Amino acid sequence: MANTGRAGEVRHVLVVGAGVVGLSTAWFLQEHGVRVTVVDRDEPAAGASWGNAGWVSPGLAIPLNEPGVLRYGMRALLDPNAPLSVPATASPGLWMFLLRFAAHCRWDAWERAVRANLPLNTDSLDAFDALYKGGVETTATSSPITALFRSPRAAVGLLRELERISASGLTIEHAALSGEDARAFLPHASTGVEAAVRLDGQRYVDPGTLVRNLAEAVRERGGEIRSGFEVTDIHRADNAVVTTSSADEPLCSDAVVVATGSWFDGLVAGHGVRAGVRAGRGYSFTVPTEEPVTGPVYLPEVRVACTPYQGALRVAGTMEFRGPDDEIVPRRVEAIERSARPYLSGVRWEERTDTWVGPRPVTADGIPLVGATRTPGVYVAGGHGMWGLTHGPATGSLLAEHIVTGVRPRALEALDPLR
Repeated sequence: MANTGRAGEVRHVLVVGAGVVGLSTAWFLQEHGVRVTVVDRDEPAAGASWGNAGWVSPGLAIPLNEPGVLRYGMRALLDPNAPLSVPATASPGLWMFLLRFAAHCRWDAWERAVRANLPLNTDSLDAFDALYKGGVETTATSSPITALFRSPRAAVGLLRELERISASGLTIEHAALSGEDARAFLPHASTGVEAAVRLDGQRYVDPGTLVRNLAEAVRERGGEIRSGFEVTDIHRADNAVVTTSSADEPLCSDAVVVATGSWFDGLVAGHGVRAGVRAGRGYSFTVPTEEPVTGPVYLPEVRVACTPYQGALRVAGTMEFRGPDDEIVPRRVEAIERSARPYLSGVRWEERTDTWVGPRPVTADGIPLVGATRTPGVYVAGGHGMWGLTHGPATGSLLAEHIVTGVRPRALEALDPLR
């Protein structure tokens, strides 16, 4: 049985991981009057929280294990430039993970993942609003997200997915557009675009700035954030949870939250968490445009997301299963650019800057791991895949409630890390 704790016991919580999930958890713990310390081997927003597309998009937070992904993935294994990439030298552990993932690429498993993620999607915008009302400059901008397609037939898949998600209980306002209507709404859509789907009620942020602002807010409210602290072990000793670093420095607290993204498994395996995550690495870069882009653009056929970013356009894509600390692979960046070019006009692709790669923690069943472990006082928050930014604040709010009250919110039942 997972430890649920007792209300009133938790006064100080150590959060391991200074990304959007960890810092959101720390901020919402402070809302309950809990003292927090956040540690990370790097600075806040150094990982996937910096270079992602910046979408706050409950309407597109779709589990990865859609059955069509399996068919697509088998073809992609033969194409080194495909959006989905697995190295030929993949480890046995990675192959085992991919086999488990393939086993979940069924409609019943996908729908189960949709239902499990539903509370995070439903609460995501409210959680961002709570941060903003609490003084965090989230940089959030409300905007539709426009999905572009080369043919009307290609748009059918997304429209069917949106219908399935709507049936799960999440209302997604959307409209199908012709290519001409798409260009009227989004002038950067090229003449090769013949269909589009517009999703209303979405937002986007500058992700690095958001996370740095969140870190500053935690500090201003008395929290401590320590960089250069690489956690090597977490264990229970007497009435405290003891966390040690690579420098053998111990830190004691009433509870610990592990929110280390794709570096998750090594710290949680000894606490009964068996599901684990794998690094699905994403790439991004920034390109200038002739005119400002009016809102986020999604290119489902090539798995690319584009977002207005500091007066330019951030372009992000690829799901590459490699080690989280592996070097950047230049051909992956070039493949993203080649695939996105036919859909967009007025983009100065040759002036690419800010090339980045970062790991996103992917679970085999498309469901995050959030909640208590078998070790009293040790909690985890991870496995959100591509949707850590969208789900981060909602996750932090629910987990903070769980830690402080000792009662697991119903919304976290399906996310049980001991499943």
